[in-house]
Amino acid sequence: MRLSSRVVTTLAVAALPLALSACSSGSSSDTASAKPAKAKNPNAGLLTGTQLKRVLAPASAFPAGFKAEADGASDSGDEFIAASTKSTAKPDCTRLEGTSWIQVSGFKGGVSFAQNDYVNQDKTEEVAQEVDAFQGATAKTVMKSLRSVATECASFTDTDAHAKVKLAGKSTTGLGDEAYTMTLTSGAWENGTTLIAARSGNAVVTVLSTAGSDNGAATAKKLTTQVLGSLKGKTGA
Repeated sequence: MRLSSRVVTTLAVAALPLALSACSSGSSSDTASAKPAKAKNPNAGLLTGTQLKRVLAPASAFPAGFKAEADGASDSGDEFIAASTKSTAKPDCTRLEGTSWIQVSGFKGGVSFAQNDYVNQDKTEEVAQEVDAFQGATAKTVMKSLRSVATECASFTDTDAHAKVKLAGKSTTGLGDEAYTMTLTSGAWENGTTLIAARSGNAVVTVLSTAGSDNGAATAKKLTTQVLGSLKGKTGA
């Protein structure tokens, strides 16, 4: 009959000299006194929502005449949110038309976040900003996913005019550790939309702009640059 490993070990120990058994006893005592390693905090070093709120660009950074939307500002406060897993579903391209468009990446957002948006007087132009902090290497995964979205959403139908929207995406240098810009245009729109996602360490800044006659490009870049600068000042990254 073949013995189990546990039984074999017991028989082998019984045949050892007493002196060796005594030595083993001392070793067991040392092992028992060893303290278990402390679990690493996955949120260590990340900014809370309250801190990220202070990173957002102030009202003075927005075009003249723009005012904050009362219901457009939110943040995760001083507590971290449970990390979300990436959805495997096909991206909902229409999310690119509004705030919190980072969710088109398949992630609901970071473990902390802050956001707000501004509109002009007649609400025909909008500029929005958001910062999300992610655990580990998730921020890099988010950026990779957004690049894939640019391909998958190269053409889609918008929710308001039910018109065809074309998306053009490109990597952008000079913004954070990595950045990606997407431009949305449609024959049914007076002006297009510029979306910029820029990573700085474990944080991802996402900006949306329809301000100006350049599809919102200049305003989007200016705002992203300012938020990244503030973020660097808070994290030292």
